[in-house]
Amino acid sequence: MTHPAAARITLLDGGTGRELKRIGAPFKQPEWSALALIEGPEFVARVHQSYVDAGADVITTNTYAVVPFHIGEERFAAQGHDLAALAGSLARGVADSAPRQVAVAGSLPPVCGSYRPDLVDIDRARPILAVLVAALAPHVDHWLAETLSSLSEAELVAELTAPSGKPLWLSFTLDDTHPGAIARLRSGESVTDAALLAQKLGAQAVLFNCSQPEVMADAVHAARAATGLRIGVYANAFPPQPEEATANAVLLDIRADLDPAGYGAFAQSWRDAGATILGGCCGIGPEHIAALHTLNG
Repeated sequence: MTHPAAARITLLDGGTGRELKRIGAPFKQPEWSALALIEGPEFVARVHQSYVDAGADVITTNTYAVVPFHIGEERFAAQGHDLAALAGSLARGVADSAPRQVAVAGSLPPVCGSYRPDLVDIDRARPILAVLVAALAPHVDHWLAETLSSLSEAELVAELTAPSGKPLWLSFTLDDTHPGAIARLRSGESVTDAALLAQKLGAQAVLFNCSQPEVMADAVHAARAATGLRIGVYANAFPPQPEEATANAVLLDIRADLDPAGYGAFAQSWRDAGATILGGCCGIGPEHIAALHTLNG
C-alpha cells in the first residue's frame, strides 16, 4: 500500500477574508467576507481566480460569513439564500473556466460562532444551514463543513446534506491553547471520536482547520490511526487565542514565521503524518498555496 506521504496532494485554497481586504474589496465588521458579496462580488471572483492560478485543486465558496452572526437576522432572512447562491455561482464560474479540473467546495460554517462550542444550538443552526445547503447545492461538487468545534455540529451537517447526494468533508477546529496535549476539539471531545464519527456519517474526508500549525500533526496521526478516511489540514496563521475568544471577532495579527516557506515546512510534516489534502485558513494567501503546490513535484 502506498503511504499517504507518497500520494498526490489535493490542494485547497487559502483564506478569503484577508485576501479580499488585501485587494481592496469592501471589508469590515460585522459583515466580514460577506460584505464583498453584497457590494463587490467581482472581488470574490478575483480571489477565487488567484487561488486557481496558485495551483489550487479546490476552491471554497465565500459563504462562511453568510450567517446572521455576521449579516444580521433581518438581512439573512431577506437575502441569505440569494447571497449564498451568488457565492456558489461565482466559485462555479471560476472553476469551470479553469484550464484544468477544479472542484467547488460548499462552505458550511459554524452558525453560532466559531471557536464557541458552548454556544452551539442545533435547533437554531438547523434552519440557517438548510438555507445555505439549498442555495449552494446546484453549484458545488462537495460539501465542506468548516471549523466545527463539536461532534453535534458534524451530525447536523451530515443530516442536512445527505439528501443532496454530494460528498461531505468534515473539518474540525482544534484546541490549540495547550500544544503537546492529546489532540482534541475545542469542545474537549477527542480527535479519535471525531474521525470515527466522520466515518460513521459517511464523510469522504476528515480535516482540521483554523488552528495553530503546531497541533495539526498530532491530529493527523490520531485520525489516521482511527479511520481509513482521507485526512486534510488547513491551519491559520495568527497566534493562539484565549479559550473564550470568538474567531473573526477582530482582524488578528499574522505570525511572522508563517511565511510561505515556514508554512510549507509545517505542511510537509502533515503530509509525512498522512494528510493528503492541504490548504490554508485565516492569513494563508495565494503565495502560500503556490508554495504548497510544489509538494506535488
